[in-house]
Amino acid sequence: MMRIPFTKAHGARNDFLLTWSHEAPAEAMLAEAAVAICDRNAGAGADGWMLVTGPVSGKPASIRLFNPDGGEAEISGNGTRCAAAFLCDAGLACGEIVIETGAGAKELRLLERHGLKYQFEMNMGEAVIAPGHLRFELSLPDGARECTILYVGNPQCAFFVEDFGFDWKDMGAMVERHPQFPKRTNVSFVRVADRHTLEVRFFERGAGFTMSSGTGSTGAVAAAMARGLVQSPVTVRTLAGPLEFTAEGRILRMRGPAEIVAGGEFYFEAKASE
Repeated sequence: MMRIPFTKAHGARNDFLLTWSHEAPAEAMLAEAAVAICDRNAGAGADGWMLVTGPVSGKPASIRLFNPDGGEAEISGNGTRCAAAFLCDAGLACGEIVIETGAGAKELRLLERHGLKYQFEMNMGEAVIAPGHLRFELSLPDGARECTILYVGNPQCAFFVEDFGFDWKDMGAMVERHPQFPKRTNVSFVRVADRHTLEVRFFERGAGFTMSSGTGSTGAVAAAMARGLVQSPVTVRTLAGPLEFTAEGRILRMRGPAEIVAGGEFYFEAKASE
């Protein structure tokens, strides 16, 4: 049995377990450990597990993100803010922070701190919408549905809806594994409230339903702007509260919270090899 230290944090109730990279199991066991530690009944429970390496010798801090199904993801917007809070709490970085992710280096700026509660602004970069993907007709069992397919450091598929009075979680699960997305996709359902406000629901690749998503919100804002439905600044209302976005040209900046809530050890016992 191995003891895995962790700190638990959440960004708008999108929760993560954070472990220093040198305290994690061997590479071959990481996927299995992620499934075990993220289990909400038999583990510590979270939407994802992050391995964090602090800045050293002029190199910035870095993170690796594992989903609850054991798959490794490129980035989480809410999760990266949690990693920034983790680094601040450890005294390794604060103020202006650069974190290397699977989607490249991300810049964060600390706006406020009250104990273990933080507010950060994060440069989410530029969304990429391939030709023909702004209003893409996705074939589903009940007929074709129009969506926007885009990349914000990870894959996103955004559906614009009038309301949420349908089984969007079931639809999200179906779209996540649609043949159009051989590496699967994150799915968002977007309702335009007004020119500066969106309401969004999320079904995340490898995690399922989450109350909030930083990259999902980024994709929703980018898709809505590309369609001419909103303009900066934009508030994204999630089930866990608002995330704020501003546009600087094609670059989106997100403001949101991160809070450290717990710490401990997870007792990991790898399955016997067959």
